[in-house]
Amino acid sequence: MIKTDYLIIGSGVAGLTFAIKIADQFPEKKVTIVTKSTEDESNTKYAQGGVAIVVDSEDSYKKHIEDTLICGDGLCDREVVEMVVSEGPKRLKELVEWGAKFDKNSTGDFDLGKEGGHSENRVVHHKDQTGHEIQRAILSQVHQKENITVLDHHLALDLITENNCCLGAYVLNQNDNEILTFQSHFTLLATGGIGHLYGHTTNPKIATGDGIAMAFRAHAVIKDMEFIQFHPTALYEKSIGSSFLISEAVRGFGAILRTKNGHSFMLDYDSRGDLASRDIVSQSIDLELKKSGEECVYLDCTHLDLKAFITHFPMIYERCKSVGFDIAKDWIPVVPAQHYLCGGIVVDKNGKTSIENLFACGECSQTGLHGANRLASNSLLEALVYSDKIFNYLAQVSDTGFEIKKPFQEWKKTNNPEINAEYVKHLKAELQLLMRKNAGIVRHDTDLLAAKKQLDSWQIAVMEKCKTHQINSDLWELLNLITIGNLIVQQSIERTDNRGGFVKYA
Repeated sequence: MIKTDYLIIGSGVAGLTFAIKIADQFPEKKVTIVTKSTEDESNTKYAQGGVAIVVDSEDSYKKHIEDTLICGDGLCDREVVEMVVSEGPKRLKELVEWGAKFDKNSTGDFDLGKEGGHSENRVVHHKDQTGHEIQRAILSQVHQKENITVLDHHLALDLITENNCCLGAYVLNQNDNEILTFQSHFTLLATGGIGHLYGHTTNPKIATGDGIAMAFRAHAVIKDMEFIQFHPTALYEKSIGSSFLISEAVRGFGAILRTKNGHSFMLDYDSRGDLASRDIVSQSIDLELKKSGEECVYLDCTHLDLKAFITHFPMIYERCKSVGFDIAKDWIPVVPAQHYLCGGIVVDKNGKTSIENLFACGECSQTGLHGANRLASNSLLEALVYSDKIFNYLAQVSDTGFEIKKPFQEWKKTNNPEINAEYVKHLKAELQLLMRKNAGIVRHDTDLLAAKKQLDSWQIAVMEKCKTHQINSDLWELLNLITIGNLIVQQSIERTDNRGGFVKYA
């Protein structure tokens, strides 16, 4: 039994910023972060674009709020949108104080980018590696706190609950396959996204929906799982797995989407052209590919200032060059890839879930900010604001004398055989194919119903494997992925109107 005051599951911007603040507030209390890879591996690390924040005199909270509401297609919670947008500048100031460096222009002001769906330049960035820079800065702060313990290669398996109250979690130490029992006063799920349910994704391989699956098994409220954002411009490669993201900021910089024959098609679908919101752009590309039978469209950067492009997007330039595309003369082949989940574990304005003492933050949560479609670069902003809200709430309630009195039951140890790795690998590939075909950018009721039947069958089979074989991370992640797939398909079936990133036909 490992006791801690605060158990944080996940090491992205959401979990780490909360950890820093709560550790400072209560230096005598123990803060434990468990993360299933290395401490710096998270969705945060791969965020290229930046943080959408109102800092320019030409901009306003009202404009950012309206852009967010328009993008969310009528399903945003306006009060949440107003709260998140208005707190952005404070959270940016905090990041800067912690050592995060953002690009400046010749006058010393922030060099603000513009992305699809935004009416003004408001994206604060560090070249095309903003998430990596933020992760670096906040990890440096975490390492300075003596009361924070970070446990790498520890996969959270399930939450421990009683009477709708979270008391901790069971965690697999991947180094020795021992299942540990963590007792905590408060637990924060900050586990990121679900990208590897689809195979073609901009997410790292750790994005397997673990936090949402755990919360679902603990009977937390899960909502809006049908709203999956596909990034319109991932670098097209034939292999399955994590796709390299070509940031929307490249289109904000002036790049143009074209078909194979050179037609600039976005004005055929939206008056904003290439700067339409990403749901519109992804759906438009999907339609163009279905019409043409081609496997990708192209992003034309050949007319742009090469020196300025390399300055703003060095990582994108180098990656394209490494696979044989010279952006000065070659169009970049791109295709939509799963990028972000707008739904998740329902939380209130303090990040509280429907389970007592369980909180959620970041991509695994459903706050009401994104509605049916996330506005570009609002995700890091949401994580920063909500981790602060959770901190402020717990700073007021942490000294209430809450004690855990019930003795915990340890995870039952087993001498069962290990699972066949090929079984897991094969079924994961089948699952990814099913989700891409039956629950992708455009969906159909018949496909969804067929997927639901198959997912139910797989769920039963894999749960049985978990009972009869040793638990390892690959098997448990497969169970989580099937659970998430089932939630997405079921909530897609239940939705009767097309909104934002969700398009379904009978």
